Amino acid sequence: MSLKTSYEFTLPRGYIDRHGALHTAGTMRLATARDELEPLRDPTIQGPDDPRLTVLILARVVQTLGSLEMVTPHEIEGLFAADLAFLQDFYGVINFGNQAEYEALLAAQAASEPLTGATPVTTPAATASSESRGPDSEATSLEPAEYSAPPRATYRARVEEMPRESR
Repeated sequence: MSLKTSYEFTLPRGYIDRHGALHTAGTMRLATARDELEPLRDPTIQGPDDPRLTVLILARVVQTLGSLEMVTPHEIEGLFAADLAFLQDFYGVINFGNQAEYEALLAAQAASEPLTGATPVTTPAATASSESRGPDSEATSLEPAEYSAPPRATYRARVEEMPRESR
């Protein structure tokens, strides 16, 4: 039996580089103690509660992102918020979760569709009501589609550091 140390992921939105290329697929490896401790020595980090700590840790464990040759804190900082949240969840699951949590995260991602544009959505009720008004009447507004987001498990609480006690 061998230990799997690298996991593939697909970002919900994707990273757009300076040339406008979209990068969505990547790999993340399991974190080591050094991956979590070394960024604390960075002079720009003011402690375990510093939000930038997450960026530095993710930059260490994300091995590939699309066709990028190297993933640095700059690329992690350039991610959309949804992608950063996904990577935090993914980090928590592969490092601290179990197989069921890993599969649940992948299933939740597969079930969700990101917002991609501002296309108006019509419901069957809105279509029926506009047809009942007749072709000469003007539709003043579209009824918003009822949307129920799939339940999304969040694992970020497992990754975040606990505040240090005052000495």
